[in-house]
Amino acid sequence: MSNPTPLLELKNVRKDFFGNQVLNDINLTLEEGEVLGLVGENGAGKSTLMKILFGMTEIRDTGGYGGDVIVNGQKVSFDSPFDALKAGIGMVHQEFSLIPGFTATENILLNREPQKKSPMAEVFGPRLNTLDRKQMKTRADEAIRKMGVHIDGQMVISDMPVGHKQFTEIARELSKEQLKLLILDEPTAVLTENEAAALLDSIRSMSQSGIAVIFITHRLQEILDVCDKVAVMRDGVLVKDVPAKETSITEITRWMVGRNVDGAGAEHRTPPETETVMSIRRLWVDMPGETVRNVDLDVRRGEILGIGGLAGQGKLGIPNGVMGLYPAGGEVTFEGKPVKLNAPRACLDTQLAFVSEDRRGVGLLLDESLEWNIAFPAMQIHEKFLKKMLGGLVKWRDEKAIAQVTEKYINELQIRCTSSRQRAKELSGGNQQKVCLAKAFALEPKFLFVSEPTRGIDVGAKALVLDALKKFNRESGITIVMISSELEELRQICDRIAIVSGGRIAGIRPATDPSEDFGALMVSSVI
Repeated sequence: MSNPTPLLELKNVRKDFFGNQVLNDINLTLEEGEVLGLVGENGAGKSTLMKILFGMTEIRDTGGYGGDVIVNGQKVSFDSPFDALKAGIGMVHQEFSLIPGFTATENILLNREPQKKSPMAEVFGPRLNTLDRKQMKTRADEAIRKMGVHIDGQMVISDMPVGHKQFTEIARELSKEQLKLLILDEPTAVLTENEAAALLDSIRSMSQSGIAVIFITHRLQEILDVCDKVAVMRDGVLVKDVPAKETSITEITRWMVGRNVDGAGAEHRTPPETETVMSIRRLWVDMPGETVRNVDLDVRRGEILGIGGLAGQGKLGIPNGVMGLYPAGGEVTFEGKPVKLNAPRACLDTQLAFVSEDRRGVGLLLDESLEWNIAFPAMQIHEKFLKKMLGGLVKWRDEKAIAQVTEKYINELQIRCTSSRQRAKELSGGNQQKVCLAKAFALEPKFLFVSEPTRGIDVGAKALVLDALKKFNRESGITIVMISSELEELRQICDRIAIVSGGRIAGIRPATDPSEDFGALMVSSVI
């Protein structure tokens, strides 16, 4: 017999930040074992709502919230995530919260490690107990097994590919025996199609075992594939709450953005038959989780070249190696001159730029303002946005120019923020990604690598970002190499697409070729 009391009820939940209303009277119910898909544009209020539910201190420190959160019929008010965990609520955040120097097993069981009792502990206290490594391995492996994927529990987090880090985060929550509700914030954004499919299977298994799931994703087909119902938020309001089987991607998109979104639209040119601007020969890269063995690639001046392929085959390793973020070897020339490998500053001085897939680890100064994030690299590398006296002996920041360029990109990329002085860490993930793009645009490079530019970005913003890249390429003549796990995204924006398999280029085709041709290259065995 099912429990007549809902697992979770939200009643008239509201929240403002310093007078700015971000949530308005949210009412929502979740049953035991139910999977809820929560969708909305970046800045719609999804993350704030989940922070309230998970007891994040940021909510308490900004005046708390209004309305009621009810778990199993009891009104609750969590002062910290530890209170939420005790109540059986777990959360996997969009950005990782793992200890890089620990193994997957150590992270999964952090602060809950089984111990071997020591006789000395009876006298001197439990600090003399030792970790039961065998039991830790058993429990961690069981949590990993529940997901239906294989990750090495003994691998150190800093050596892991991004997808495996995501699975480690989820396994940590699944290892908690009292888990009743799991919040997943963009869990598939960093996963390959096969990994994402495995995670969706895992969500179904959680549901069958009685664990409820709140699943936040911008991949709307996943919502329809795995969720029981869909809740759509827009501008801090819950605009729809419907059974998943009674809606469609088109309807959800319209509810999210309040308008029809057709995407960036494929606007293919014949690939420009211009001279080669960058030539890569025999490139190898030592990047954990990526295989780059022997890449030969020519990029034409003024084109948008896409690089795709399955996870771990080398697509992410290529830009990270060329730009000096990981050890690399081989030969790279730009405009006929050698590019010094393993030297990031030398690449920037050559007017190459890179938007990394790791926006928080590499892309942003999280505690600094949007102005500082967008202008500082151009100021440091090319001495833009500076006033000079005495032939450059005396320099100081041109605050007006910095504010102007920041406002320009806030408007062009529709970055949702309170002002240009807001700190980067206070933005939603998708808006942080737009800041990374703005920073690269402000450098005015001749050549731009951009890796997973729409990761974690909603359907409306995705079209905007792809259009911005096209505009940057067409109007400024900048050569762009775009790396993406989304083949259709590459086909929308690129002139040609190179597929990486086994650490090498399996083939390059015009973006207008059928998807099946690119799929065949992805699974091909490159000799």
